[in-house]
Amino acid sequence: MNPTASDTNEHHTSPGWDYSPAPERTPVELDESYGLFIDGAFRAPKSRKRFDSINPATEQTLASVAEGGAKDVDDAVQAAKAAQGPWARLKPSERAKYLYRIARRIQERARELAVLESMDGGKPIKESRDVDLPLAAQHFFYHAGWADKLAYAFPGRTPRPLGVCGQIIPWNFPLLMAAWKLAPALACGNTCVLKPAETTSLTALKLAEILREIDLPPGVVNIVTGAGETGAALAGHPDVKKIAFTGSTEVGKVLARSAAGTGKRLTLELGGKSPNIIFADAAIDQAVEGIVSSIWFNQGHVCCAGSRLFVEESIVDEVVDKLRHRMQSLRVGDPLDKNTDVGAINSAEQLRTIERYVDAGEHEGAIMHEVSADPLPTKGFWHRPCFFTGVQPSHLIAREEIFGPVLSVMTFRTPEEALTRANNTPYGLAAGIWTNTGAKIFEIARKLDAGVVWCNTYNKFDAASPFGGFKESGFGREGGRHGLKSYVKF
Repeated sequence: MNPTASDTNEHHTSPGWDYSPAPERTPVELDESYGLFIDGAFRAPKSRKRFDSINPATEQTLASVAEGGAKDVDDAVQAAKAAQGPWARLKPSERAKYLYRIARRIQERARELAVLESMDGGKPIKESRDVDLPLAAQHFFYHAGWADKLAYAFPGRTPRPLGVCGQIIPWNFPLLMAAWKLAPALACGNTCVLKPAETTSLTALKLAEILREIDLPPGVVNIVTGAGETGAALAGHPDVKKIAFTGSTEVGKVLARSAAGTGKRLTLELGGKSPNIIFADAAIDQAVEGIVSSIWFNQGHVCCAGSRLFVEESIVDEVVDKLRHRMQSLRVGDPLDKNTDVGAINSAEQLRTIERYVDAGEHEGAIMHEVSADPLPTKGFWHRPCFFTGVQPSHLIAREEIFGPVLSVMTFRTPEEALTRANNTPYGLAAGIWTNTGAKIFEIARKLDAGVVWCNTYNKFDAASPFGGFKESGFGREGGRHGLKSYVKF
């Protein structure tokens, strides 16, 4: 079948704006059903179970996907184990060529992959096209460069691969997260079993097609689709030497307990409740645009989303007014329309979670500000961007990760108070600082409990920069030289 933008809901705009629809019409070839990708080939699951992958903007079924069971996971791990020796012995420059080919093929199929990413996950096409796909290719290019230079990454030491790596990725950046996990592992001579999120498996399966197109040796990368039980079977497999997980803090804790005492390497990139701090001397318009991009353009679906906004008291009215004005111009609707700013929520379950937090915020006395626009589509999972004022640190919306387009606005009077309130969370993934004073940037950044601190910008990523958190946001780093360390032994 060839689904295109015409299969999705009509685009909706905010009052005062009249944008003609600009649908992305690149066709995407999808099979009616997909198997598991094991040892270089697609195969039916021994579990005999399947699930449907749903377009969250239309609730239409895109494809039927295999659900891997314990026996399927074992087959994938054994295939990876058999391939690991030859892959590790391969000349590093030859391994680099495979990663380079993957990157180039991702670039060549970028428009198709971007459309599928938006169809399967609900994010706006301009985010899939302009952020996810370029970064996914970048990670394979970058790590292709490291494949024959690992001795320079760890001077005086001899890095060796770990073996089979089990990699479990979330639904918010499906293809990009796959690249984050696979590229460094392959560059270091490991083989992989990848488990994508059950709601967004299709780009991982398209990646499997790419791996066959570039003739990657069978078994080097295996993709087993499924839900929590599939991931648990992979994490608990005795022949898996390293687990890399991106997802919820609750599941991360379970994985940490299961890996304890087994000798498995473990890296976790978990939840966050990241603060954005705006000082009175900041460029307010620039800061507001950064806030919008950090929480609303991605529907709050990034673990490092700046969902807590701390504004210096003297400028809070100005900031709130500008936020409200900017929010009114956001266009909510068809993810495949190039004019769309805010697409669909990934699943009905996630939408219910967001609605529960919004109800809690109003019940606890915070004031909700929301776009007043045309009715949302009757089909699909939608939530308008909103923000709360009058938020107290004890409120649920100020303490827990929502993973939706919901912003909590709070105030501070002094830099010390801003730091205290920003660090008053069990998480420590990311943070943003907005000020025109260079000394203040360095002073505040040094004292923030966050793995990544952006200064006068937000959500900027690069394959050469390590990413990861502290506290309940996980441990270990992905990207850069620091990320290579998780995939080698000495």
